[in-house]
Parts: sequence; structure tokens; C-alpha cells
Amino acid sequence: MIAATDTKLERISLDVQGTVARIVLHHLPLNVIDIPLMEELSRVLAEIESRPSASVIVLSGAGEAFSAGVDVAAHTPDTIEAMLGKFHAVIRALLATKKVTIAAVHGACLGGGAELAMVCDLVHTADNAQWGFPEIKLGCYPPVACTALAALVGQKRAADLILTGRVIGGREAAEIGLATNAWPDAELGAGVEQSVKRLLQLSPAALAVAKKASYAWDSMHFDKGLARAERVYFEDLMKTADAAEGVRAFLEKRPPKWTGK
Repeated sequence: MIAATDTKLERISLDVQGTVARIVLHHLPLNVIDIPLMEELSRVLAEIESRPSASVIVLSGAGEAFSAGVDVAAHTPDTIEAMLGKFHAVIRALLATKKVTIAAVHGACLGGGAELAMVCDLVHTADNAQWGFPEIKLGCYPPVACTALAALVGQKRAADLILTGRVIGGREAAEIGLATNAWPDAELGAGVEQSVKRLLQLSPAALAVAKKASYAWDSMHFDKGLARAERVYFEDLMKTADAAEGVRAFLEKRPPKWTGK
């Protein structure tokens, strides 16, 4: 295990062996993505990007989950802009990296955790993993999913997942295009390593250029779409009483009382 920067990593770990960099979310029990974790991810991704020898990034979660999502407590008027800014910086770094990114998903993969996984180039999931975007149940919405999910699964499926907040299994996630492959839980690690092995047989330079060309059209739309989704979040959503009520109800562990305002 090596440190990515001079600053100690507390919520993630990084292991670089040859051409493969492995990032593990390690904020137990459910790897909730809070601001310190976002900052560590940003530093580590920048560190990996500066290493010419690294060509593959594997992203996974320790313990019982990939990630249960972004810290709900950070969804307050005084912290939301900083939180979304830092989280979306991680998303943009994953999309911009020249390295091939692989998400290995088990357990809960929800909200921001699902957004983190879905923007990776390849996604291997345990068939019993739980995928979903439950933000709507808090009176919120997932900006990255609102921007990019339809391109992966189609408009109607994206609307279903975003507007209902329902949770689906890993097998369904693969069937609709949210994940690349679904594996029995015990075989997930082997499936990921098989994918890594295939990539390591190819030219890192060619992979980087092919990735850049593949996402050229989508990246233009994504940048504009995410900027608009952020603006609507700050200017419209966060001014509603229901958004504040949804977050407050979650933190107080009670059903929300919607007013439609």
C-alpha cells in the first residue's frame, strides 16, 4: 500500500501495482461519501493521472457496500454548493482521466455511490447488489444521473429510476445497461480481474485515445447538462420547503410531511 499524497488518507486507500491503481472506499460501515472523502478521491485521482505507468483504475468499496451515497447531512443551504462542487469535481475527474476505469460493485450502490460507479468505463456488479437513486424520497434529485443516466439506459428507464427512487438488483442493472456485467457475489472479484487482464494486453496509448474519441460527443452534452442540473438544484430545488423537509425527516428518522412547496 502506498500513500497517494503527503496527506494521510483516512476514508479511502490506494494501492498501485505496476499499471493498475486500485482505489477502495473505506468509510465504514456503508462508505458514505462525505466532503473529506470527496477531497481524498480528488487528490488520489490527480496523483494517478500524473503517473504515466498507470493505465487502469479499479474502484471498489470496503466492507458490506460499494457506497450508500452522498452524506445527507451535507444537503443544507449553507453546505450544498460546496458539497456538490466537490462531488462533481470527482465525477469530472473520472470522466476526464486517460486511464480506463472499472467499478467493482457489491452491496449498496445508491445515490452518489451509483453515480460514481455509473461514470466508470466498465462496471462489474454482484448480481445481489442494490442499485438506485433514492434522492427523490428526500425531496431532492441526483444531478449526475439526471444528466447522464438516459444515455446509458434510455429515457424511460432513467425517468423510472430517478422519479420513483426504486432500488434494483445488480442483474437488472446489467440488463438495462447501467452495469457491464453481473456476477454471483463470490465471482465478482474474478470477473473484475479478468477484465483487468484483458486491458493489460492492450496498448495504454491506444486505450486512452479510443476512450477520448468514444466520449467526445457525450462529454460536450454532459458538461452543459451537469452545469444546468447544478443551477436548477441551487436556484430551484433548494428554495423549496419540501427539499428541507425531506432531508430533515431523513436525519430525524421519520416520514416526511410534504407540502408541495
